[in-house]
Amino acid sequence: MTTTETTIQTPTTYPRAVRVWLMIGVFMVFMQIVIGGITRLTGSGLSITKWEIVTGTLPPINAAQWQEEFDLYKETPQYQKINEGMTMGEFQFIYFWEYFHRLWARLMGFVFAIPFFFFWARGYLDRPLLRRLGMVVLLAAIVASFGWIMVASGLIDRPWVNAYKLTMHLSLALVLFSYLFWTMLTAVRPYSQVIHSTSLKKWMGAIGIVLALQLVLGGIMSGMKAALFYPTWPDMQGEWIPAILFRGDSWTVDNLVEYDKGPFMAALVQLLHRTTAYVLTIIMLVFSFRALKQVNNVRFRRGIYALVTVLIAQVTLGILTVVNSVGTIPVALGVFHQAVAIVLLSVVLFLWYPLRKSQS
Repeated sequence: MTTTETTIQTPTTYPRAVRVWLMIGVFMVFMQIVIGGITRLTGSGLSITKWEIVTGTLPPINAAQWQEEFDLYKETPQYQKINEGMTMGEFQFIYFWEYFHRLWARLMGFVFAIPFFFFWARGYLDRPLLRRLGMVVLLAAIVASFGWIMVASGLIDRPWVNAYKLTMHLSLALVLFSYLFWTMLTAVRPYSQVIHSTSLKKWMGAIGIVLALQLVLGGIMSGMKAALFYPTWPDMQGEWIPAILFRGDSWTVDNLVEYDKGPFMAALVQLLHRTTAYVLTIIMLVFSFRALKQVNNVRFRRGIYALVTVLIAQVTLGILTVVNSVGTIPVALGVFHQAVAIVLLSVVLFLWYPLRKSQS
């Protein structure tokens, strides 16, 4: 099949400072998602019980303030059902990660806002980029709002946040990252040609859909701590498909909603996450093989090599995370698994970019 390339028209060349600014923004969103993963896996997300946008910028600075925060945490279900008797030092550890997660979000606001007004005043930002940046602000506000909705879900009855709300928060954060990454690509313009290939576009579309599904399933699996129920691979505690999934009485609304009261949802979500991983691996490898045969663009081919490398790393990390989830989720492996998932998403977007009909 013939693949052609046409030169991209670039009427607007953004100053280097704008391009670097967007790259920094992408990196900061990436780090915020990683910090969020650490916060989740260390059980730190419920340590701060209030959402104070301005006054919450400063942490407790004396013993009295620390005791006040600790007393508020002692009223939560997480402390009463899981962490009762923890020391002040242990509380300060989990408080640090939640505080750092919120502080990094505030820092992102400053890094975005101050240069934005400077670049806007100097005329460095055209209308298309301004529209994209406006969408970035809207998405960031939505992500932050769902962050508090997620935290609030763990302050009433359950000793942890609702897995579905956590997944929504994470999914929106990934949408924000993807949109900002694409915006960065439009400004940096890493390719000088559009690659015209109907078959590769279709394969990339399939990758996008399956990858999006896999990221959502990963969020649900993490929120439900589903790896703890079946910490084996390639089977699931000696079964290829857990027997509980064949029981008709397990498929109830209560099991879907009250997922933490039995192994049904853990079995279902982990099976779906594993199966989708196999499908995604096959699709990405087929796409890579076909792309290397059709496309001679050096930068695109390097992207293909990166895709295969990151894919292998991600599959390996996923397996290691599952088999080491005996009694508790391994924080380091879980965080790396999430971080590499974002890298994989970035490589997919990088490869998708020149396959589009235009670079607008």
